[in-house]
Amino acid sequence: MTLLDFTLIIWLASMLAGLLGALTGLGGGVVIVPLLAVIMHVDLRYAMGASLVSVIATSSGAAAAYVREGFSNIRIGMFLELATTAGALFGAYLAAHVPKSWIGVIFGLVLLFSAWSARHPPRRQSEKVAVDNLAVKLRLNGEFPAPEGPRRYQATNLPGGFGLMGVAGILSGLLGIGSGAFKVLAMDRVMKIPFKVSTTTSNFMIGVTAAASAGLYLHRGYIDPGLAMPVMLGVLIGSLVGAKLLVHMQAATLRLVFALVIAALGVQMIFEGVTGRL
Repeated sequence: MTLLDFTLIIWLASMLAGLLGALTGLGGGVVIVPLLAVIMHVDLRYAMGASLVSVIATSSGAAAAYVREGFSNIRIGMFLELATTAGALFGAYLAAHVPKSWIGVIFGLVLLFSAWSARHPPRRQSEKVAVDNLAVKLRLNGEFPAPEGPRRYQATNLPGGFGLMGVAGILSGLLGIGSGAFKVLAMDRVMKIPFKVSTTTSNFMIGVTAAASAGLYLHRGYIDPGLAMPVMLGVLIGSLVGAKLLVHMQAATLRLVFALVIAALGVQMIFEGVTGRL
């Protein structure tokens, strides 16, 4: 296989990863890393470095649109980034010291969780939530466009959400993914922030989180431009196409297909890690 052939295959595979990630809202990182490491036999740490670059690119493009449309909450996002950025730096540090077999097993478990998340998306919260005095003092509230008009909300349970965001940051730095599923879990189910705000704010945050850990990956030489460039372009194009196709496709079918693919990759990653093949 020539270098051009390899680059073309990586680009096409990354487009597929970006497409699946956009159609399910979990991002392309959870697909591209196992795809590169298991299917294409790319070194796991180089696959994670390329994935981080693609996460930064796709997050930057979509975040501006969500902020302009009034969905993302920058104040909440920047506050929670204190936890995710610190976690990402720690996770990136661990990535150089934790054996690749362990990383593979952890990644496989995260993929299985992502598959479960795809099949069980958070439901809209309609119950009233308890007032969090700290959230009120920090003005972690806002409003977003809804069919019936602007809908106001107030964040709650800051300690629980902040702690889970730290875990999401560690996973992002350790595995080279945006860990959007964990960020949405923290905001939607723990902090009781509306789902649309949670997903769009998470999209804004994952780029910042990935950028924090990408610096350490670059310093250690785990970001190869020859690999990162086609991955970034492929995921970016795939995510843009996926965003346009989303409105015309059945979400339930997409989530089922995605969950099956991710679960299969997760089991394979765990097997490769346990047997020491990574």
